[in-house]
Amino acid sequence: MDFIRHLVTAMATATLYSPQHRQVSRLREAALASLRDALNAGPDISLMLVDEELIFDGTPLTTSMHVVKLTQAMKARGLGHLKIRQGIGDEEVMRLITQLAKSADADTELISTEYLRFGKVQVRFGQSGEGEWEGAEILAIPELGEIPDEERFRFEELYDEARRHNKLNVKGISEIVTSFIQTFSREADPLLTLAPLRALDEYTFTHSTNVCVLNLAQAMAMGISGARLHDIGIAAMLHDIGKVFIPEEILNKAGKLDETEWELMQQHPLKGAQHLLDTPGVPRLAVVTAFEHHLKYDFTGYPKVAAGWEQNLCSQMTTISDVFDALRTKRAYRGAMDYEKISAILLEMAGTELHPTLTRNFLKVLGRVGLSITAGG
Repeated sequence: MDFIRHLVTAMATATLYSPQHRQVSRLREAALASLRDALNAGPDISLMLVDEELIFDGTPLTTSMHVVKLTQAMKARGLGHLKIRQGIGDEEVMRLITQLAKSADADTELISTEYLRFGKVQVRFGQSGEGEWEGAEILAIPELGEIPDEERFRFEELYDEARRHNKLNVKGISEIVTSFIQTFSREADPLLTLAPLRALDEYTFTHSTNVCVLNLAQAMAMGISGARLHDIGIAAMLHDIGKVFIPEEILNKAGKLDETEWELMQQHPLKGAQHLLDTPGVPRLAVVTAFEHHLKYDFTGYPKVAAGWEQNLCSQMTTISDVFDALRTKRAYRGAMDYEKISAILLEMAGTELHPTLTRNFLKVLGRVGLSITAGG
């Protein structure tokens, strides 16, 4: 991003000389111009730190000198989240430059404004406590209750169309995701609870909606909103679309898959991505997520990818949601697990099969809301 390049260069100049230096003024103007160009695409820009990665609107930024410098500056100031809104002006850009240029032991407080919000990426539960930062993102997880039969039938029709190799009607999926997001947005009850996740015989639909809800919860906890949040929900709903191309006897087999069956099962991410790629209106994020959701954090999963492959943040969130929901659901080949056992398994997988920070954040979201897990079947 041009904005990051101008911002980091201005920070370095302000540190080397002074914030009043003529070059800092020129770079501030350039940073503001590039910011306004970027804000033409949406009402705000969100930057956050996840581990050592700088995330822009839900997507990890490609590593560069300027991205690394900004990451270091945010960490030094204890800043986990930065949101910039349309309407930002010279004064606030200058505030950003000077605040980030300060040393780690600076005792000045980071103060948010209407168009510039500093904060830690955190999940806040209950009433406001002392010491919370102004501008910290708040995740409210509402009680969703039962998914209407009409939406379940619509979803099943969409999957049936894919199974018959017909074009997928993305509008129906989009409407389901929108209804979830609207429910989240309306919720104002500070007693944040997540309804028991459904585990019925209609596994494909139930699993997809569960993964969608869990993905939205993770994303909202990280301050992701707007179109990016909606795309993350759609990606979750469609992550397993490739399974419609796998024989049902393999999907429902009670015992262990043999080598031939396992090879067929491993094709579903690629088949799903190919199908979505050919479907008009499907967000690119859904294609990527369908392809990547079984890669695993350490790339020991499938399909195999080239060295240096960078997994999308949404794919890694989906992997966590996918594993969680699969473990807490009764299947043909094993019973459902309780929350404590699932938590232990996820923590054991963190850092190898699952993204470590995202996994801890995920368990924090679920654990702090007193999640009740019930298994069906």
